[in-house]
Amino acid sequence: MKKQDVIISRNLEQSLEEAIARCPHDRLFILTDETTQTQCWPVISNFTCLQEAQHITIRPTDDHKDLESLAHVWSELGRLGGTRHSLLINLGGGMVTDLGGFAASTFKRGIAYINIPTTLLAMVDASVGGKTGINFNGLKNEVGVFNPASTVILDTEFLKTLDRANLCSGYAEMLKHGLISNEENWNELLRFDLDNVDYKKLQDMVATSVAIKERVVEEDPFEQGIRKALNLGHTAGHALESLAMKEERTVLHGYAVAWGLVCELYLSTLKAGFPKEKMRQAIYYIKEYYGTFPFTCKEYDQIYELMTHDKKNTSGHINFTLLGEVGDIRINQTAEKEDIFQMLDFYREVMGC
Repeated sequence: MKKQDVIISRNLEQSLEEAIARCPHDRLFILTDETTQTQCWPVISNFTCLQEAQHITIRPTDDHKDLESLAHVWSELGRLGGTRHSLLINLGGGMVTDLGGFAASTFKRGIAYINIPTTLLAMVDASVGGKTGINFNGLKNEVGVFNPASTVILDTEFLKTLDRANLCSGYAEMLKHGLISNEENWNELLRFDLDNVDYKKLQDMVATSVAIKERVVEEDPFEQGIRKALNLGHTAGHALESLAMKEERTVLHGYAVAWGLVCELYLSTLKAGFPKEKMRQAIYYIKEYYGTFPFTCKEYDQIYELMTHDKKNTSGHINFTLLGEVGDIRINQTAEKEDIFQMLDFYREVMGC
């Protein structure tokens, strides 16, 4: 898999102009959703390098990261004269970069694309690493390909357009990166004040978080080994997110990851000896900033069934990434149904369900 350029931008127009110049093209397209068209496009609309760009807009939120939206992007690329030599810029959050990256990777057997993530979640997770895709059959990211953007441009100026919930959503992935890296990074994340955001400081922390992910992806681009570390919190988190979708009480992805971390840090304590004090510290932080996702024991079987569809599973076993300590990563860990139900009991108890 080719390596992508990740730019921590101090001059967005110059960064974008240089990124476009590295991708010779006949036509230029920009994909937004209805929210980023209103909130984020005005930030770059006067850039000289974008004056000939043609626009494609899709409906917002993860509910629309589906075949219908994907088909709309394909149709618009074709209607507007796109060829295999065209270039697509994805301006938006993780939904836009995931779906836009998949559309670019499959239109005319693949065209180049650039990601300009506009949410914290997209900056530290969705737009970096080459994963693209859509939700399908009620399951998160069920269909997609590995294909990195030519360039990812990160500029925290866009984060000033976010509400607190979306800022917290992205920060959950940064918490995950802290847990798989080292004590210094983890403790810095716990000290950061999400209620009074220092955007200059946040830009530096985003750079650190992205560097952690880049190192892992470079070592294991197709998720055969250590890249599974990035799935900490996601086996349980994706199941809760899918349950929320099925029950039409959709939650932000990062919130589901945070709740998944509660579950999987408990499993880490149970199976890998993760320190109980650090587990409680993480749970206290998550409960304070993310609240809880309530469910009852009647939904355990459904949550378990959703976990069986996780892409990391092998030979019928549900696969988790666990920790023995902060930075001590244990991939390919399995748990029996009894352990998972015990994990769900623990979650409901500590989170006040």
